[in-house]
Amino acid sequence: MTISDDKIRERKIYRVTLAGSVVNLLLLVFKFAAGILGHSAAMVADAVHSLSDCATDLIVIAFVRISSKPEDEGHAYGHGKYETLATAIIGTVLFGVAVGIFWNGCHAIYDVICGEKLPQPGMLALVAALLSVGLKEWVYHYTIRVGKQVRSAAVIANAWHHRSDALSSIGTTIGIGGAVLLGSFWTVLDPLAAVVVSLFIARVSVKLLVPCVDELLEKSLSPEVEETIRNIILKEPGVSQPHHLRTRRIGNAVAIEVHIRMEGSLPLAQAHEAASSIERQLKQQFGPNTFVSIHVEPLKETI
Repeated sequence: MTISDDKIRERKIYRVTLAGSVVNLLLLVFKFAAGILGHSAAMVADAVHSLSDCATDLIVIAFVRISSKPEDEGHAYGHGKYETLATAIIGTVLFGVAVGIFWNGCHAIYDVICGEKLPQPGMLALVAALLSVGLKEWVYHYTIRVGKQVRSAAVIANAWHHRSDALSSIGTTIGIGGAVLLGSFWTVLDPLAAVVVSLFIARVSVKLLVPCVDELLEKSLSPEVEETIRNIILKEPGVSQPHHLRTRRIGNAVAIEVHIRMEGSLPLAQAHEAASSIERQLKQQFGPNTFVSIHVEPLKETI
């Protein structure tokens, strides 16, 4: 990937993250006002979720800038794992938000069981919830599309954070709508909706965290991907017995190390050309930022 391509990728990430930040900031203010003025615990919880969205936007901007730096003396494989770290932070924040919303919702439900009467949410809270669903769903689709285009795990994670906010607002809408339209007896639907939403958010956070942990612990690529690598190697004339295959992911890039065997009497230049050809094909398959290391060994003599 050329320097200009890196800059284009970085600009796309900044643009989509900034758009999400503006929407998050506007919704944050409106939700807090609607939650407080409209007496809705679910809407206040939703506002806290939007606050976490603003925080993760800042994390994406900071870490993607670092991850875009080229290799240097201290980082021979580049800075791609900073993006993985950003995704892990987003997932952790998201899980913390889920726990907080779940706790507050359960506490409110317990108060109702004990006979305490919850304030009935107002129409302002319902309007805020409906507006949030529409805006956050739009931001999710925009962010996930850009994230896949630039192959950024952090941007994709941030997109799912937007989607979790949309899901949160759907649950909030149902809870607030039920409490508003069905009367004060059904105000328990408001915290109940918050609890249900928290479970959705927790599920999304776990789905983000598991791949991050795998990558940070240097887990190999899937068996299917490694089989694809072997097939590419074996297509090269004169090359056989790929072994000691080691693979891992580094941010949005892939690292491949492998040993191959060739006829021992071949000139060094010919063996080098075969290894270079395999490297070009692997980079064509997995992207120009792929790290490829190929060790050539002579064929073992059979007795």
